[in-house]
This record gives sequence, C-alpha cells and structure tokens, in this order.
Amino acid sequence: MSKREAIEEQIRSLTREDRAALRRWFLEFDAEAWDQEIEADVEAGKLDGLADAALEAHRAGKTTPL
Repeated sequence: MSKREAIEEQIRSLTREDRAALRRWFLEFDAEAWDQEIEADVEAGKLDGLADAALEAHRAGKTTPL
C-alpha cells in the first residue's frame, strides 16, 4: 500500500467533524503552497512575458476598465 493510499484509508475513517477540520486545514495548506509557487515563479521571471503582453495590450487600447 502506498503512502497516499494509507492516508486515504485513514481519512475514510475520520468523523464528519474531523473531515471538516482536515478540509479547512488542507485548503489553507494548499493555498500557502500555491502562493509560494507563484512567488518563486515571479522571482524567476517566469511570468514576465505574460506581464509584458498584458501591458502591451493595455497600451494598444485592447483593455477595458473593471
């Protein structure tokens, strides 16, 4: 049995309240991990092309105010 399968089995045995608490914890954990990935991508310049394209579209009048 893989580690993931063992965790899945343990989750199935949780009470409704414990599953809700785990869900809240995991959403926060996952959001933090996503934030760290985005920050690393920004620092590495991986989003520069997208930002440049968006700014160019704006300068060309291809955007609308929110």
